[in-house]
Amino acid sequence: MPAPMMDTYAPPDLVFDRGEGARLYTEAGDKYLDFISGIAVNCLGHAHPKAVEALTEQAGKLWHLSNMFKVPKGIELANKLTEASFADRVFFTNSGAEAIECALKTARRYHYVNGNPQRYRIITFTGAFHGRTYGAINAGGNPKYLEGFGPAMEGFDQVEFGDHDALKAAITEETAAILVEPVQGEGGVRALPEACLRGLRELCDEHGLLLMYDEVQCGAGRTGKLFAYQWTDGAEPDIMATAKGIGGGFPMGACLATEKAAAGMVVGTHGSTYGGGPLAMAVGNVVFDELTADGFMDHVVDVSNFLRQQLHGLADRHADKVVEVRGKGLLIGIKLKDGFDPKKLAGLCRERHLLVGAAGDNVSRMAPPLIITRDDASEAVKVLDEALGLLQGAG
Repeated sequence: MPAPMMDTYAPPDLVFDRGEGARLYTEAGDKYLDFISGIAVNCLGHAHPKAVEALTEQAGKLWHLSNMFKVPKGIELANKLTEASFADRVFFTNSGAEAIECALKTARRYHYVNGNPQRYRIITFTGAFHGRTYGAINAGGNPKYLEGFGPAMEGFDQVEFGDHDALKAAITEETAAILVEPVQGEGGVRALPEACLRGLRELCDEHGLLLMYDEVQCGAGRTGKLFAYQWTDGAEPDIMATAKGIGGGFPMGACLATEKAAAGMVVGTHGSTYGGGPLAMAVGNVVFDELTADGFMDHVVDVSNFLRQQLHGLADRHADKVVEVRGKGLLIGIKLKDGFDPKKLAGLCRERHLLVGAAGDNVSRMAPPLIITRDDASEAVKVLDEALGLLQGAG
């Protein structure tokens, strides 16, 4: 990053001035098709008229109160979220990492108030990404993100993604909960099979554990349902963290929980100065209403199926470079063969005015706005086709 900003990011030499729908524009007027949308954040695209109107109206009335006082639109949004999900209680945050921190505290507090303070350990999985706060990077367990930040935090047991025997062996009398992403984002856009989600629910019930979902990236309509777990009957969580898309671009997250799981979160156990503020809640209500409008999720399913079909054809044409197409809904990954760099592919796409990202496990990641059309999908695949043709391997 340019000084005096910390060098924690390495953005390209490209500056955007405005956005509209699924496209971004530079000051010079150059247009880019946005198929990463702020990493699964701008679910309604850029500058959605209803969101802009709600934010502008609220900005002219009241910006901030803190949680010392009630925010009516926050109560309204909490009611909407609980009516549309497994949850009974909501805590609003500013980000996904904060929602995860709240989820971790809620799980441990549950066992504490139920007379089992020794049950504090959380089982997580390789490839997980739960945020960048200290607790979240320890939950994720990625050595790259832990390096240089002191001793690993006590209380997390990580098992290999998909290793059922290792998972069962990791459960002890100290285990409090299992934390998993129904669709891993940073870990390589890997969707957990529905049978595995049901198995996790059964395992938690058997051992008295809480099941926690991280839907920070795969929630908010990203998979074609409001939340990804809703594709699977019998796999409801006890606690769930969500963020990114639920604010449509405005910083916002939420920790959702059942009445039972949240019983220990009483006055003084948790807090946030900015979480659930008037601006975020005004926008959050608009985003929720748009996501749950008649036909919206049908559109996401239709366009994602079309895009996936086109990408499978792309994978066949570039079988020398592509292993498979992954993901669910409009959280899609193209796993490249060893020696082919998804960051280089992203650069080639960017030169052709298509924005895509990269994830772990050598995956090119796409998370476009949920409002994209079939024409947008076709345009993106055309660019990817050209870029893959030009992509050179290492060595």
